[in-house]
This record gives sequence, C-alpha cells and structure tokens, in this order.
Amino acid sequence: MNKKELVEAIAKGNDMSKVAAEGVLNTVIETITKSLKKGEDVQLVGFGTFTTSKRAARTARNPQTGAAIKVPATRVARFRVGAGLKAAVAKK
Repeated sequence: MNKKELVEAIAKGNDMSKVAAEGVLNTVIETITKSLKKGEDVQLVGFGTFTTSKRAARTARNPQTGAAIKVPATRVARFRVGAGLKAAVAKK
C-alpha cells in the first residue's frame, strides 16, 4: 500500500474527502516527525512505538576500493511493533 491508497482508505472509512484525509495523514506524519526530532517517543497503544536511538560512530569500508571510511555518530528513528499489531499480522 502506498500513500495514495492509504489516503483513499482513510477517506472511505471515515466518509470524508480525499483532500481532507490527506490533510489528516500529513498532520499525523508531521506530528510524529516533530516529536521524534525533539527526542520524544510516540506510543500508539496496540499499534507500536516510534522512538529514536543513538548510533555510535564507526569505521566502515568502501566496497569498491576497500578504503576505510569514518561514519559519524547519528540519531536514527526506530519502530517497535505493539502487541495488537503483532497478533493481527501473525493470524493466518
């Protein structure tokens, strides 16, 4: 499913226009992004939790030349699946 299909599903499921549904989806994505940028977790009970974690600096290798490359430390977004989503996906 891509964003367009998700917007259509939201619009159909909530009896709203596709424009309004896209606005809602964009607001949800922007809010999650802003919270993660501030270092806050976003917990959606039954669905999952968006968090950030620190990735340490490391030395990697360029696969073409074999030369060592320094990769700086950074923060990355993570998602932990909630029990409800895990159970729904596991059912056959």
